[in-house]
Amino acid sequence: MGIFGFFNKEKKETLDKGLSKTKENIFSKLTRAIAGKSKVDDDVLDDLEEVLITSDVGVDTTLKIIRRIEDRVAKDKYVTTDELTAILRDEIAQLLSENKTEDMDGFTIPADKKPYVIMVVGVNGVGKTTTIGKLAYQFKKAGKKVYLGAADTFRAAAVEQLVIWGGRVDVPVIKQKMGSDPASVAFDTLNSATANHADVVIIDTAGRLHNKVNLMNELTKIKNVMKKVVPDAPHEILLVLDGSTGQNAFEQAKQFTAATEVNALAVTKLDGTAKGGVVIGISDQFRIPVKYIGLGEGIEDLQLFNKKEFVNSLFGE
Repeated sequence: MGIFGFFNKEKKETLDKGLSKTKENIFSKLTRAIAGKSKVDDDVLDDLEEVLITSDVGVDTTLKIIRRIEDRVAKDKYVTTDELTAILRDEIAQLLSENKTEDMDGFTIPADKKPYVIMVVGVNGVGKTTTIGKLAYQFKKAGKKVYLGAADTFRAAAVEQLVIWGGRVDVPVIKQKMGSDPASVAFDTLNSATANHADVVIIDTAGRLHNKVNLMNELTKIKNVMKKVVPDAPHEILLVLDGSTGQNAFEQAKQFTAATEVNALAVTKLDGTAKGGVVIGISDQFRIPVKYIGLGEGIEDLQLFNKKEFVNSLFGE
């Protein structure tokens, strides 16, 4: 099996279908930008810059990509518009490679981290609880014993939704009454998980962002309490972002990375939007690896992010 052998035909089809709106958006704009042109010149690059910015790649990342393409054009002297898509694909793939985005071979956890603790953060409505449920399903399918902690104690709907997912995936959910201290829920979850030799613990947290100081204090408290049970927890702080919100996802990433030490990203709802370019910009600007992407409502539609397949899906093999 080659390095990308684990990315099977079914996953590829799901990825292609999920990114079809973004691909169509980018290619239709790209086609218009190079119409009637044969050579990649300053005018074409100006048009390409507009294509990327309006595809939610982000201004700073777009300028970085344009500079790279300018360097290629200067070095190769004559580059045709037919070659532009291939060059664009190559430069974006290289950009993602530089930003700590490593392709994972399956839903694995480090052998020396048991339980492996994931604290999930993100604003309400981004698909946070659904992502947790799908993650629990994937880890369980990989043979891991999973526990969920309902530490978003401020919304009854959040706890109820997590309990529903727990039942659907057949994993235990630790909860307390509404309004309980979220840190207390996290503490109970880790205690129960360690007593029952769980492999993975996923903690849901409140999605409030109206007061960054309160958010920071709350997340810090949850982390500190978890360390009393598992000294190096949490091992992963996963920020869930809604890809369909485009540039608003950038702002959320900025707020949450300021509030806590996010070290992994999940970008959801890419199947219903033409704004999938946001994955490229967020990965580049925040230097945090995109670990998962959401491509649909199905329980299998949360995929491990594979930069090579992602770029190939957008720009062709």
